[in-house]
Order: sequence, then C-alpha cells, then structure tokens
Amino acid sequence: MGTKRAIAWMFLFVSLSHLTQENQDTEGNAAKRTLVQEEQHAREVHCSRERSRAAAKIIEEYLMPFVEREKYQISSTCRLRPDFDLFRDQEENKIHVDVNEWRCGYCKKIFQAEKFLDQHFDNRHYNLLNASDGKCLADLCGALHCDLWLDANLKFRKTKCNPAAAARNRHLCESLADSCFPVSRSPSANRLHELFLRQFCDAHTCSGGSKPFSRGGRKHTSVLYLAFSILTLMLLPIFYLIVYLQQRENRKGTQELKRISLLGRKAKPS
Repeated sequence: MGTKRAIAWMFLFVSLSHLTQENQDTEGNAAKRTLVQEEQHAREVHCSRERSRAAAKIIEEYLMPFVEREKYQISSTCRLRPDFDLFRDQEENKIHVDVNEWRCGYCKKIFQAEKFLDQHFDNRHYNLLNASDGKCLADLCGALHCDLWLDANLKFRKTKCNPAAAARNRHLCESLADSCFPVSRSPSANRLHELFLRQFCDAHTCSGGSKPFSRGGRKHTSVLYLAFSILTLMLLPIFYLIVYLQQRENRKGTQELKRISLLGRKAKPS
C-alpha cells in the first residue's frame, strides 16, 4: 500500500513538472512571437524620418509665416498640415537639453545625439506611430526641395537636372497649391496660391532662373546677435557713468584753475 502511494506521488510530481515546463515554453514562444511581430511592425513603417523632418521644417520656415500673416485656415484635406506628419508626436517629445544631450519625452532616457534618440523611438516607441493611414510627409519632399534643405549649409548645388523628375515634382507642387489654397475660396487663398507657386513650384525646371524659397522665410534671431545686444545693454550704463565722472572731474579741474588764477591776481601789488 505504501509503495503504491509513493508511486502515485512520484507520478503526480512528474506530471506537474512537465506541465510547468510546457507553460514556460508556451510563455517563451509567445514572447518570441511578440518580439517578431514588433520587429515586423517596425519594418512596416515605410516613411523616412529624416526627410519627413526636413519637409516639416521647410513648411514651418518658408510657408507658415505667410499663412499666419494672411490668418488663413488650412483645410483638413491639405497634405501640408502638421497632422499629416507621421512622426510629429515623437518629434514633439524630443527634449534638446544641451549640445550632446537629447532626452526622450516618453521615458526620460538621455542620449548623446539626436540620431540615437531617433533609433530609440524606432526600437522602443514605434507602437505610438499610426502607419496604417498612409500619412508620410516625406512623400512631399519632391515638391518641397528637401534635398536642398538636407544639404549641409543650404547651398544651391549644381547637379545634372532630370527633366522628367522636375516635371513630376512640379506637378506634385502645383497639385498641393490647388488643394491647399484653392483660388476660388477667398482672396487670401488666391494670394497664398500664387505665393506657393513662386516659393516652391517655379524652381522645378531645368532651364534655371527661379530659386526655391525665393520669398524668404521666418526671421530668426541669431544667438550671437542676442548675446551682443544683452552685453551692449549691460555696458551702456557703465559707459555713461564713466563719461559722467570724467566730465565732473574736468569741471572740478577747471574750477580749481580759476580759483588759483584769482588768488594769483589778488597777490599782485597794486
């Protein structure tokens, strides 16, 4: 009887151990499947973060100042709207603390360069991207001259012009002007339509002439200029104080000379 009981207990222990091992294997496989799905999801995002960022900056720099001046409300169907940027929320959650310090606004991790923070977003916070709706601001780069913006110092590079590519980019550019600033909507829309053509579309040609961003962009205050202005404001009171003290000393010296001169005259015999 005791032997049968021992065998039963042993059989129960082996069964429980086997069941526990199966559960662990199942959990491990589930974790692996989740990881594979995450990697596949990350690969499904067919949109360039760098070019999207360039397009967003171009719109902000060379278009929005004129839109704001006209007090124009861009329609929800316009592809130039900020919410068309797939990476907008992540870009807004970048905290540039210092030259070599970038912080993630989601998890507060710190990185030495923006490119490492971009990689962190791709690896850890890709689930915040909604790639299913097909929004990608980089798709407008042909019309917005992103290659020029991505050049080191925004220099106009002399490259061989492709007439077919220029025609495609011009067509995309003009379609953006028509959809975002329909001329029949209002006088403001008409003016912005014309400006968009001059600012972006006219440069899509192989015949030369017009340059992109010919109407200029948002005015930025230089850090050096700001520092010089602050220093000037600080030094001006000191300068005026020195001038005032110098003039006061000169007046005192003049008065002393007059007094000595008067005393000398009095000392002479009549």
